[in-house]
Amino acid sequence: MQADPGLIGPLQYSQGWMWAGLALLTLVLGWYCFVFLSTRQRRSPSPPARFTPPSDLHDLKEAYLHRIDAVTADAAAGLLTARESHQELSLLVRRFARDATGVDAPRMTLAELHVHPLPGIAEAVRRIYPGEFGLEPLPPLTQSAEAARRAVRQWN
Repeated sequence: MQADPGLIGPLQYSQGWMWAGLALLTLVLGWYCFVFLSTRQRRSPSPPARFTPPSDLHDLKEAYLHRIDAVTADAAAGLLTARESHQELSLLVRRFARDATGVDAPRMTLAELHVHPLPGIAEAVRRIYPGEFGLEPLPPLTQSAEAARRAVRQWN
């Protein structure tokens, strides 16, 4: 039996195809590396400096009590509306808590203030809330100012 002349042995591939395949594989791996490295999150910044409590709490209290008095005087002079005055009082109480404790109270909701160990501040903000967000007629500014003063004075 003779070999069938219709059958031909396997052909050899050209060296160019091997190099083209390796180049394509390198491109795909390079693309994955680029995507991974360009989309990963950057390192987080260093943590903020530790809070150091104020050296003289009495002076801090006096400064905020003067600011509260200034808001009530501005409201009496007509420089601030009743709602703006209530909002300013709330912000002053929250800033006092931040300056006294380091807790970022100006950015907290009333519910978050109640969760934190700031009971006097949370209560003062709760009393000021109707003047900030309530419907007309707003509660008297004197009540809100007194709640703010009480929160600052009772802080220890």
